[in-house]
Amino acid sequence: MKSISTFGFPGPAASRVNPKHLVLDLLLAAGDQVLTSREAVAAAALFGITENSLRVTLARLCATQLIEATERGAYRLGSAGTGLAGEVASWRTAEQRVRPWQGDFIMVHSAALTRSDRSALRQRERALEMLGFRELQHGLHARPNNLERDLDTVRQRLHALGLDPQAAVFLGSGFDKGLHAALTQLWDGATLSASYQTRQHELQGWLAGAPTLDTARAARESFLLGGAAIRQIVYDPLLPEPLVDTARRHAFIETVHQFDAAGRVIWARFFGTLAGQPGRSTRTPNTVAAAVC
Repeated sequence: MKSISTFGFPGPAASRVNPKHLVLDLLLAAGDQVLTSREAVAAAALFGITENSLRVTLARLCATQLIEATERGAYRLGSAGTGLAGEVASWRTAEQRVRPWQGDFIMVHSAALTRSDRSALRQRERALEMLGFRELQHGLHARPNNLERDLDTVRQRLHALGLDPQAAVFLGSGFDKGLHAALTQLWDGATLSASYQTRQHELQGWLAGAPTLDTARAARESFLLGGAAIRQIVYDPLLPEPLVDTARRHAFIETVHQFDAAGRVIWARFFGTLAGQPGRSTRTPNTVAAAVC
């Protein structure tokens, strides 16, 4: 977790913003609106990214169809970026995907799959991580069966995120006490529960001090702090009781929603000042693209 001060991030944090991820985050947040070059350049300047670097990034993203130009100097997500948009937006409904746990587990067996294709391996590992799976034995991953309405839905999400179709996805139950204990210890529930409270307090502390910040600093810091919180939700394993404190998780997610709303106001003000029309935009970027693209 990044170290922050009471009212914002230290300088070094800003230098770690990648121009590719910044552009994608801006467009993910833009919805039906386009992102202009002027807006992108101004946002990049908040993080020490040069105009030249930003424009090279725009050209490269267009070449890979992650974004596309709608007209000269205006961009929107391209065909390769729409799936990313859907996965990022899913943080808003994360808790709706959780259901009561009956003590069984979803298992994924991939030991027979090749590991020589590094790209396929990265996608496989990312899919499993994003849905909260942990490795029990070599090539055998598991998570509590409390996610989505049924196994087929979980299987489809795994495949959409990059899990090989040849991987076996099935339910496991009836484990002996030793193996069941090993399964439940794959996650550090105490640390995860504490992280909900810690991050919630960080967000609340920043919101309390936000009115004292100038617009540029507020935009920069809300991007960094809000993005870290949203990324935490995207990668949260959504464990059931008693593995984690679900009340703390709910309180944390509710605070992230409040922070997101505040961020929209701040970034509307920031982009509005570029056109002399304060409040014109409703977008609020976050840094989840760095994690999922």
